Amino acid sequence: MGSVRLPLPAPVVASYSAPMAADEPRPGVTNLEVNVCLALLRSHEVGRLAVSIADRPEIFPINYIVDHGTVVFRTAEGTKLAGAAQRDVAFEADGYETGTGEAWSVVVKGRAEEISRGQELLDTADLPLFPWHAAPKQRFVRIVPDEVTGRRFRVVAREAWTTPWTGAPKSAPE
Repeated sequence: MGSVRLPLPAPVVASYSAPMAADEPRPGVTNLEVNVCLALLRSHEVGRLAVSIADRPEIFPINYIVDHGTVVFRTAEGTKLAGAAQRDVAFEADGYETGTGEAWSVVVKGRAEEISRGQELLDTADLPLFPWHAAPKQRFVRIVPDEVTGRRFRVVAREAWTTPWTGAPKSAPE
């Protein structure tokens, strides 16, 4: 039994404009002010914490709350705490607003500090911060931002990403 060679679709010629500055929004993208970023973070309770452990990136989903312009989360002893406490970290949360068809993404970069002192620890323990996982999480960590950035953009229809290869015949799996 022989194989059949199908013609490949014509190549797509893409044109690229000159690179944009990192802080210059692309068309259809709006850079958000810090107060808007914090308001969006307040509207959600789950985000992702990015840390470096042994020179390797690790990302953890976390429940969080915004407290006086900082991001606070609960954790237990372990990799997450070891990778975050007294170190530079990044935190990201995003969302989609069905009513407007817009998505947003907020990134917080800063220093993570374990909360362990008297009154601050008592005040933090009273925050409405409820992890989804039932395991004990008796440690509190506060991310003190050096930088807060965010973007909002309209989500395009999936059809906008079709190519000449969309729906093309594929070889059988091996």
